[in-house]
Amino acid sequence: MNLIGEKISYKPDEQFHLNDVSFNFKKGNLYTILGRTLSGKTTLLKTIAGLLNPDQGSISFEEKDFIKIPVWERNVAMVYQQFINYPHLNVYENITFPLEQRKLSPEQIKKDVDEALKTVGLVGFENRKIQELSGGQQQRVALARSLAKKAKILLLDEPLVNLDYKLREQLREEFKRIFSEGLSQDTILIYSTTDPQEVMELNGEVIVLDEGKVLQKGPAKEIFENPSNLKVAEISNDPPMNVLKGSKNLKNLNFENISLEIPNHFKNLEDKDYNFGIRASEIKLDENGEEFEIELAEISGSETLLHLKRGNSKIIALIEEVMNFKIHEKVKINFNANKFYAFGEDEKLVSSPYGGTNGKN
Repeated sequence: MNLIGEKISYKPDEQFHLNDVSFNFKKGNLYTILGRTLSGKTTLLKTIAGLLNPDQGSISFEEKDFIKIPVWERNVAMVYQQFINYPHLNVYENITFPLEQRKLSPEQIKKDVDEALKTVGLVGFENRKIQELSGGQQQRVALARSLAKKAKILLLDEPLVNLDYKLREQLREEFKRIFSEGLSQDTILIYSTTDPQEVMELNGEVIVLDEGKVLQKGPAKEIFENPSNLKVAEISNDPPMNVLKGSKNLKNLNFENISLEIPNHFKNLEDKDYNFGIRASEIKLDENGEEFEIELAEISGSETLLHLKRGNSKIIALIEEVMNFKIHEKVKINFNANKFYAFGEDEKLVSSPYGGTNGKN
């Protein structure tokens, strides 16, 4: 009784929006579609919703050909990033509208709406006009309307992307609660995002999309710890994982005239050239470290992102405090070699700190 897609392709112009995409979504589970802008996330959700028909491939749900089922007959609800609400209606009327279209009894409508309002934390806001709500509250109204429909497939297309940072953090926490407590075991939840932090916090099964192709599937922790290739490593980290071209010999790792002791998980690596990957959070300021030049310093919340350069290499270091730096200032940094990844010249994972090889343990 799963939602199954097989070899779905959609190419309305000269470029693939979806290219041979397959999936198997089970009831009661959360799935996250992670990818950059224009990776095909929205296209995939619209294809499931019936707003777009694929050029090739099949979609089945409850053993029925989903593609042949009209949009209005599919038990699907979709929450968009643009807060789609009816401005002339109040909160309660916004949520009841699709239920009235289905000609449910007034008693059933009230029960479903009250339940949805409680789930999203909007009890007491029933008579408010949409214009009187904050952006986060408006998005909660849109979510409540979808929850009240009790759809078997709930699609959320980057629902937090248009909110400010603080509100995004708050709603992300609320969404985690809603998804864990407020959804039926008959519901399939599919959530798309560009934000790796959302993926880790929601902690569901992940599909990494890029240019319409599936790069990797698996639990969020597995994607983060063992990205199958450099592109997945970049997409699944914010800021993207740093990449340093270098080599390994019998004694050291070498890049940009820097030599580091070989970490234990690299001991059995063949001596040759690699793309070494390391996250920004594993690079620390250290007076005894290696010298880099600052190209840019960004303050983000309580953190500072240092964009650094040495020779042909550019990296980002994440400093967990607010610090002031000048452009072209020299700083010394230390790499945590135990957190290095090795990717081959073909950009596929060779070794990770978590024991993975090409995305597998």
